[in-house]
Amino acid sequence: MLDEAHRVGNTIDDLLSLSRVESDQAEEWEPVEVDAVIAEAAARAASAAEQRGILIETRPTDGLSVRGDARQLVSALFNLLDNAVKYSDPGSSVVVAVDREGNWVELSVSDSGPGIPSRDLDRIFERFYRVDRARSRETGGTGLGLAIVRHVANNHGGVVSVDSREGEGSTFTLRLPALPTSSVALSTRAAGVGAEIERTAI
Repeated sequence: MLDEAHRVGNTIDDLLSLSRVESDQAEEWEPVEVDAVIAEAAARAASAAEQRGILIETRPTDGLSVRGDARQLVSALFNLLDNAVKYSDPGSSVVVAVDREGNWVELSVSDSGPGIPSRDLDRIFERFYRVDRARSRETGGTGLGLAIVRHVANNHGGVVSVDSREGEGSTFTLRLPALPTSSVALSTRAAGVGAEIERTAI
């Protein structure tokens, strides 16, 4: 009974998150540091990972940034990590990697889980679609996490993709437009000037 109540609660939470993501399409985004997004998402997934003895591996991104909504981006990456943790074998690792490809930043989450059958790959981003319904019930999955990821990617002018083979694990990649280095520097200088003005006024 408690497990069922927990699943219902998770479903309601994910539906609310999806509704917010679908309706929140701001015209002006703020610069968001990718390292901060990774740190927050990994912290949110840490408890579940620890319970299963799974290590979440992350690496610094050398200051990469994107323009967007930090809350949405953390939600998207957390959902990818949450899925990876749920479907990985106890004692294994989940790896978060970041690459800069031209004008794009690619955040990838890789696991060594059971992989996804090829027949399901085209549908996994649909609402409520589950590859393994029995395991979803065991882990409390709602079938909405990847739909949230897809909407966040769309909102930011990006895309999410998956590379997976049965028995070999999966890699989900969130591809987002990179923020030019000059824009990051300008934003940082502006923040510094603002802080200096505030200190002077005090």
